Amino acid sequence: MKTNLANLPSSTSAVEKETANVQSQDTINALIQQISQELQSQVKATPATIQVVAIRIAKEVERICSKSYRIQKSGQIKSWLFSLARHRLQKCLHYYQLGSRRGRVELHSTLGSMVYRHISLPGCQLGFDARYNLIEDFLQAFYIEAIKAFRRENELPQDYTPKTRLQLAEYMAFTEQYAKRRISLPGNANQQLIILRAQGFSRRLPQETTVDMEMALESAKSEDAEAYQRNSAVQQVRSQMVAQSNFDPAEEAERDRVVSELVNYLQSQGQNDCVDYLCLKLQDLSAPEIDKILGLTSRQRDYLQQRFKYHVEKFARTHNWQLVHQWLGASLEQKLGMSSTQWEAFVAQLSEQQRQMLQLKSAKQNDQAIAKELKCTPKQLQKRWTKLLELAWSIRNGNTEIQLG
Repeated sequence: MKTNLANLPSSTSAVEKETANVQSQDTINALIQQISQELQSQVKATPATIQVVAIRIAKEVERICSKSYRIQKSGQIKSWLFSLARHRLQKCLHYYQLGSRRGRVELHSTLGSMVYRHISLPGCQLGFDARYNLIEDFLQAFYIEAIKAFRRENELPQDYTPKTRLQLAEYMAFTEQYAKRRISLPGNANQQLIILRAQGFSRRLPQETTVDMEMALESAKSEDAEAYQRNSAVQQVRSQMVAQSNFDPAEEAERDRVVSELVNYLQSQGQNDCVDYLCLKLQDLSAPEIDKILGLTSRQRDYLQQRFKYHVEKFARTHNWQLVHQWLGASLEQKLGMSSTQWEAFVAQLSEQQRQMLQLKSAKQNDQAIAKELKCTPKQLQKRWTKLLELAWSIRNGNTEIQLG
């Protein structure tokens, strides 16, 4: 039997390359199968939908690994593939478990907190309401950019929109990761994509806007006047006037006070690893860089992030809520960051005892005196007040599912 030499590879390197390609495809197929099995055990969707989502996740992490010089240089490409895929899968399942509404609220809150300090008008000190309106405008445009990027990177039709719960979770997970992508800048620097977009958005904002000052200052007495005062430019004027009358030039010092108090709280709770994590996050380091410095695996980092988030929320809602809300421009004097309409809806849901608690807090009574007045223990008072802040947060973010007990 004669061998057809024309069908043989021309060199040893060609053989190695062909073998590597086969091995790479085997790895991707194994990755797709693993993702599919994990999804099948945790979501309700057709096998075809699960397979398509698994393929997209596998393609995304393969693209990341192929373009990352650091991953290629590490020689552990397969390990990185499965590690990144696991992270993407867990993020997708997280949004799936939250569901459509709660998932949207969490994504919106996550992205909003990332750009909060970067959305501003040149030369303006914005209050919470004015900044909130600008963030809303910015994020709507960012969501449009994200869905276009999702379609483009996954080679989907231009009119594709997520329809099932799993597809929506996949898109929300992609949007969060897309926002956190690191973009290289001159001088070996880098920055998250959403922050660069927010800074560009702020630079494009017009510096001058015509506003009827009398209508802006007066209380709304008609539907037209109320609609006018909801205009973002008018709210910026009102917030600016409040800021000028009560302006604290040490805003950065206030932030430092919050960070310092948070560090003290974490240390008092024996969460020194959370303190280390916070210090590295404040330096704007990426997750892999933090992992390397702290010597964490992906699972250990996820657990640390969950504990850190839990303690930050506890700190913000119980231990030092006044300081945090003051820094965010959402103190009691500012209706906890809510608009007048939201504040009325908030107060309407309170019982007589809860309104009394709110009045005593507004009058700056200490917790011991309030607990005695309401005939409860300080610990019971703290729990009730935390519930009140949770309801305020829920209304402020457009989610009224939380009810007071």
